[in-house]
Amino acid sequence: MVDEPLELRGDRVRQAGERGDQQERRHEDSGVEVQAKQQLSESGLGRGCKGAKFLPDRWNFAGLTDDHCLDVDDEKGLLMKSSLLRRTGVITAAVAAAVVALAGPASAHVTVNPNSATKGGYTKVSFRVPTESDTASTTKVEVDLPTGTPIASVSLKPLPGWTAATVKSKLATPIKTDDGELTEAVTRITWTAASGSEIKPGQFQEFDVSLGPLPDADQIVFKALQTYSDGSVVRWIDEPAADGSEVEHPAPVLKLAAATDKADAPAVAPVAAATTGDDSDKGGTSAWGIAGLAVAVIALILGLLAYRRSPRS
Repeated sequence: MVDEPLELRGDRVRQAGERGDQQERRHEDSGVEVQAKQQLSESGLGRGCKGAKFLPDRWNFAGLTDDHCLDVDDEKGLLMKSSLLRRTGVITAAVAAAVVALAGPASAHVTVNPNSATKGGYTKVSFRVPTESDTASTTKVEVDLPTGTPIASVSLKPLPGWTAATVKSKLATPIKTDDGELTEAVTRITWTAASGSEIKPGQFQEFDVSLGPLPDADQIVFKALQTYSDGSVVRWIDEPAADGSEVEHPAPVLKLAAATDKADAPAVAPVAAATTGDDSDKGGTSAWGIAGLAVAVIALILGLLAYRRSPRS
């Protein structure tokens, strides 16, 4: 065998390497082409493109026709932009989910419904108690009636599966009523669940109370304690913040307004007014929902800006 000159051998090796590189590039381009064709097939566009020219000239397929086509050489950049948009969508969904997750605990506190009534009148309120725990049930609920704004008449509606008890306390200043001076008033109500009647995770219960006559005050703050089956106690005792900001464990608050005409003031709050408390709860949840939507929109805008600034093929 005649030895091949080193120069010829080197040329042959380089040519073989170049052929291998070309085959590898064709293989990569083929993979990109298959992925892009698959996405175009799902979009319903690009049917009129022949050979390697089948991609629309914008990654947004809306409003394009079949004769908007590009060479396969431009596909890599477009696929990278598509991947960027997909990642932006994932981030947006994650942010929205996080906001929703925060919204749940923030709105699931003990409330009084309706949350407003008339000074000097009588009203029926419901203390709504949801169970926030995922592993324990609510077994006891305690609500304090402030001694600073005592209420002469407090009546409880029986609730099957629960026993109710009241505690009366001496008043520093007696209340004048039609029946004379009242020297003591109910200052605490306790509801205790019988076995099997606990408020289970994901459920709520309402405890109805008739109150009156309501004091001449702007509001009544009912501090509440919620006891769980695992022994933990949640203290809903935080009074409203002066600046209106959300407190960690807000106490139920009944706002009182002056009667426009005492002669026409109802002895018991009308049934329609009961929706006021519901609207209040929905308002808190809606506020979080709007905040979550705003964050999601911002994330989407940032993703679109990144897409527009990315280098085009």
